Amino acid sequence: MNNKKYIYLISTLLVLLLTSACGGPSDTKSPETQAGSTDTDQGNVVDPETPATSQDGTDASADPESNQGDSEATKDPDQEKQNEIQDPPAEGDQQILIVIDQTPKPITGNSFDFGVTKLPEGYSLSEMEWKSDKTEIKSTFQEAIEHGQTGEDGFYISGNGQFSGFIYPDGMKGEEGQVLFRFIDEQGHELTWEKTLTLK
Repeated sequence: MNNKKYIYLISTLLVLLLTSACGGPSDTKSPETQAGSTDTDQGNVVDPETPATSQDGTDASADPESNQGDSEATKDPDQEKQNEIQDPPAEGDQQILIVIDQTPKPITGNSFDFGVTKLPEGYSLSEMEWKSDKTEIKSTFQEAIEHGQTGEDGFYISGNGQFSGFIYPDGMKGEEGQVLFRFIDEQGHELTWEKTLTLK
């Protein structure tokens, strides 16, 4: 009789142990969970009754654009600017490079040389100008070619364009001003390059 009670007591304890062990969360799905749809991409069960959450635990339903990859908060504004289509540069932004050489030369008179080393396609030199508080000298391209033949003061171009410069009298030495070069294309668009310098 005692053996039967002992066996009954042990079996009751085993049943209690099994039910308490099985009382925790299991892999089996409740009927409510099974009714939800399955997110096949991430293997997560989506319950229509509760808001969806993203992988980092944030409420995905609060941000309608969260399914598009980046939320507005995580987008880099500098990256967005780089992705925007940039307008073509304005005409004035096109690069012109002119080298001015004021190295003393073993000739009579005073002068500096200049050379156009970079110019936007389609543009050609149309006018040169020296402008200071005391003096203003302007020459067109054609006038500079004539000065190159006659040796007259002012802007000159000679040797089929190989030599170009500005000849000035002694009275202009030490003047500080601006040298300007204007370029034009066939459509009449104009570009200007200028530099401030002191005549030596």
